[in-house]
Amino acid sequence: MRLVLFTLMSVVSAVALSATVYKWVDENGVTHYSDQPHEKAEKVQVAAPQTYKAPPVPVRATASEGSQSQQLNAYQSCEITSPTNNEVFPNAFSVNAAVQVSPTPHDGDQLLLLLDGNPVPNFPSTGGSLTIAQIDRGSHNMQAVVQDPKGRTLCQSSNVSFTVLQPSVLNPANPNFRH
Repeated sequence: MRLVLFTLMSVVSAVALSATVYKWVDENGVTHYSDQPHEKAEKVQVAAPQTYKAPPVPVRATASEGSQSQQLNAYQSCEITSPTNNEVFPNAFSVNAAVQVSPTPHDGDQLLLLLDGNPVPNFPSTGGSLTIAQIDRGSHNMQAVVQDPKGRTLCQSSNVSFTVLQPSVLNPANPNFRH
């Protein structure tokens, strides 16, 4: 089982690095994979890895396009300042999230911070920061959205992806994690 897992990991690593992969079977019937050519090897065509990018929050269309375009121009910027895109948090159980909106939301408008598409509870509706506790390990997406009282999107940030690494119960002494 370990040999099969190692072989699959090697092939995936080779694809991730865009290297050519060679496959051959030795005289004992053992299949080998390598990035180096071998006399009995043949090139293997490996499909690109499947990826996913979260779509942006859709802007809802309304009958009053003129007033909505005025409101859309009311905000100059809406961005997530923490975490940064592709940031990795080793051995973390919480993440500090910070959003900056210019100008500050007003007239009943509110700021929503979306973590993996779901609103983060207790995030300040006018901007600022909050520590998100008990965050699961793995990759996450975050986006900030300013909405008017009717739920129309007035301003939104780009998606920010980050990864939380935590020690495994199966391997708590992993050298990749600092204590």
